[in-house]
Amino acid sequence: ALIGRGYVKSTVTKYKTTFKHLKAFIKYEYKSDDLHLIQVSLGTITSFEHYLKTVQGVGINCTNKYLTHFNKVVNLAVAKDWLDKNPCLSHKMKNEVVIKEFLSEFEILLLMNKDIANKRLAQVRDIFVFCCLTGLAFIDVKNLTPDDVKRGVNGKKWLLTNRQKTGTQTHIPLFPHALTLIEKYKNHPEAVNKGTVLPVLSNQKMNAYLKEVAAICGLDKHLTMHLARHTFATYTLTKGVPIETVSKLLGHNSLKTTQIYAKVIDSKIAEDIDAIIANTPILSLKKVS
Repeated sequence: ALIGRGYVKSTVTKYKTTFKHLKAFIKYEYKSDDLHLIQVSLGTITSFEHYLKTVQGVGINCTNKYLTHFNKVVNLAVAKDWLDKNPCLSHKMKNEVVIKEFLSEFEILLLMNKDIANKRLAQVRDIFVFCCLTGLAFIDVKNLTPDDVKRGVNGKKWLLTNRQKTGTQTHIPLFPHALTLIEKYKNHPEAVNKGTVLPVLSNQKMNAYLKEVAAICGLDKHLTMHLARHTFATYTLTKGVPIETVSKLLGHNSLKTTQIYAKVIDSKIAEDIDAIIANTPILSLKKVS
């Protein structure tokens, strides 16, 4: 009932998935269809964690999200005086650091300049590139309307919109090529009918077509709409944009979320230096007597 009124559909879906896993866990662990609140203990959440990772084969970070949902519901029970305290508070979670893939500047230019004969694939490529240049998530570029394109403080065109996931307002100055793409598709029938800036397909179709785009462009990376967002973050950081500014551009609520991309850049530096060392001939040094 609150979707669109403080909650987004994807959040509700995630809680439903957690509920499904929890039901299966109770059946597996307790041989029952339900569990009384007074039976919930620290052992419950640790067993649930073990079940998710082993029986269900869920990854560490995804498991932590399910446990966070579980913990919020237990906290709700405490708030409603159904429990005296949350027995799971002492349970600690630690996310696994994931190296996020992204495109280099060369690869972005390769995509931008590639002549793609198929109109549908060219359209998907253009929308992907637009996200590389703006940092917009799929749902945000899909919902982008002409009213979101406005004059910024410097008199040039910006995107002034809200992130659907967090509700955070984002102000994004537009690169020249992004403006070119807006102009290119302003009269596209799909965009006009939907009242959007770009003719964005479903996320599933976009990602499926991006596989073909990658093959045409000779890229060996797994292109997805979310990779475009990672690309924008790493590109702006490597160009010297302060991390606080990048965080604002991405619409992050916490600087910690943006700092993940700084770690990615460090790993890229290490990779590049290692490549230099590997290709540098070892110099023979005469033994100093």
